[in-house]
Amino acid sequence: MDFELNEDQRAIAQMADQLFVDHCHDDFMRQWDSSGEPMMAPLWALCIETGLHALAIPETYGGSGLGMTELMLVLQAQGKALAQVPLWRHQLAAATLARFDASDGAGWIAKAASGEALLSLSVDGLNSALGIELQATRSAGRWSVNGRVAALSWGDQAQAALVLVEVEGQAQLLLLDLSAPQVQRVSAVLTHGEAVTDLHVRDLTVSAAALLPSESVAWLELRSVAALAALQLGVSQEQVRRTVSYVSERRQFERSIGSFQAVQMSMADTHIAIEAVRTALWQLVYRIDAGLPAPCEALAAAWLACEAGHRIGHVAQHVHGGIGVDVTYPIHRFLYWSRGLCLALGGSAANLERLGDWLNDNDKLGWKYDLQEHQAL
Repeated sequence: MDFELNEDQRAIAQMADQLFVDHCHDDFMRQWDSSGEPMMAPLWALCIETGLHALAIPETYGGSGLGMTELMLVLQAQGKALAQVPLWRHQLAAATLARFDASDGAGWIAKAASGEALLSLSVDGLNSALGIELQATRSAGRWSVNGRVAALSWGDQAQAALVLVEVEGQAQLLLLDLSAPQVQRVSAVLTHGEAVTDLHVRDLTVSAAALLPSESVAWLELRSVAALAALQLGVSQEQVRRTVSYVSERRQFERSIGSFQAVQMSMADTHIAIEAVRTALWQLVYRIDAGLPAPCEALAAAWLACEAGHRIGHVAQHVHGGIGVDVTYPIHRFLYWSRGLCLALGGSAANLERLGDWLNDNDKLGWKYDLQEHQAL
């Protein structure tokens, strides 16, 4: 088997890495922290200019038509730089519309590919203790939508979004025009700086075409997990790199603290955690791009990403000592991002419970591919 990236994939990864590193240097990030801006607009413009915003959007609509492997490489670079741009939600929303709703959402897909419109999405209701808070009921051949969508990323900046809605006891995706007068938006900012919006929907009437088929939920959830895990991998890799550099230079008792056995063991644990996430993530994106089901692979990747984010974040803070909690020093941002991504993934305990349920329902271990649900679609 060939595990090497091809030439095009390497070029995409290098371009993304250079773009984000050049833009999101530490001086810029300090200015960004105090700017109050909801999004790195100049960087988003560069993403549109280079086509990074449309990698996963089909070529038919003006995108690049690439897969999750290419998107994963870009998201790792974004995570390393802590770049506040809506890369994955924007193009996965468009890709979902293209696959399941080419007629009603065609205009939005084309606008997303050209950069004319920004799309967002939320599947957080699948992991929330409150469940799906948006409800749709049949009304005179159409659907009446009421309820709330909590903390939609980029809700103020986006023009439309795919959100979860409960329809007759079943989860479906709804294409929501955020400019509708029946949609009230309440803005907020998460700890790691991501702009979010609570949507309060009252008596919004939509056609049946605005609802995507129920199978679209699982399709999008797999890709959302892969995207978030890729970001977590990028964040963690840079977090460890910076920490290794710090412990190599910081000296106590006339020795670098990186020579202390306790520090070495802690840092070794972080490297193991990173490799576990990388392995699970590559397996997940391979199966997605190959058209193979990956229910347990997604749960495993989500759990490992949550575990790694927690462990690496706190080890990095610990070995930095007092300077680690100084907000004028850059390492604190990585902890904020790690925790934010863990929450977006649903948390370690919830994913482990779902993975346990999956394994309990199957009589063979999840990595044995002779199960029927692991065969090609």
